Amino acid sequence: MDALLWLSFGGPEKPEDVRPFLENVTRGRGVPPERLDEVEQHYLGFGGVSPINELNRAAIEAVELELTAQGIDLPVYFGNRNWHPMVEDTVERMAADGVKSALVFPTSAYGGYSACRQYDEDISRARAAVGDGAPDLTKLRQFFDHPLFVSAYADAVRTAASGLDDYRLVYTAHSVPVSADAAAGPPSSGGHLYSQQVAEAARLVAMDLGVADYDVVWQSRSGPPRVPWLEPDIIDHLEALHDKEVPAVVLCPVGFVSDHLEVVWDLDTEAAEKAAELGMGFARAVAPSGDQRFAQLVVELIREQLASAPARKLSAFPVAGCTLNGAPCAVGCCEPAQRSRK
Repeated sequence: MDALLWLSFGGPEKPEDVRPFLENVTRGRGVPPERLDEVEQHYLGFGGVSPINELNRAAIEAVELELTAQGIDLPVYFGNRNWHPMVEDTVERMAADGVKSALVFPTSAYGGYSACRQYDEDISRARAAVGDGAPDLTKLRQFFDHPLFVSAYADAVRTAASGLDDYRLVYTAHSVPVSADAAAGPPSSGGHLYSQQVAEAARLVAMDLGVADYDVVWQSRSGPPRVPWLEPDIIDHLEALHDKEVPAVVLCPVGFVSDHLEVVWDLDTEAAEKAAELGMGFARAVAPSGDQRFAQLVVELIREQLASAPARKLSAFPVAGCTLNGAPCAVGCCEPAQRSRK
């Protein structure tokens, strides 16, 4: 292997980027314009800058240092699905630099269409744009049950909860349409439902913490009301906990690897404001992209490919998500949901 491609979602870095970025994200998804208007205001409230690119650059720097420390000579390139640096441009630069084969680290720990297969589509699209000189690209596997991912989140919860005497632990992940969750693929094909993987990651973190009772809820829904999505939503859940006289909550965004704008808006803004309105104590665990263990995790995934290192994992779920040149890892797995024609 000649390089590592760090493949992420992308985000605007100035106000004039926001609307075209959102149009890239939602193209072909039937998201109503008023929803785009609403989300645009979220971004503009933060100066039109998403933290995701800077978080990725910082994580890439940590991975580069870890690669050097472990004696692995592997340059790291950065490309995005929805905003600059676009993955097509990055793969073109890789080809111009003489890269013939590279590993790809997608910034998602999970399966499902948006979390896994869409990165395969990104790889296929980028290679097609470059043409015959495109490098072979091997996508690294899903890692929601990796011990370093789990321990980083467990310690983040401990830190967040340190000022609270009595609290409820609530895990969050990005909601998806119920039909998309069902399309993630049966266990026989090498995959579990996205929601099952999130539940397993939550269980593993809770086990590390010694916590027996907790909740798994969802955030960031964006589809039309007629389409059922995974529930309950975090805001609705906070109200339900208040009705049960829960004094405080610690939120753990286990479905994410970094504190990008959806985490900052949905949890640090909307959920925090709702908790304050309800008189509930509130804390949020930080996502692990800035933790040194995250860089170590990425290098472990690289070693699985370079040196046939064993896959370290804490669940009984099968290893899934590793692909070559954008080919899905299993037939019928993580397919896009069929959209209603009504």
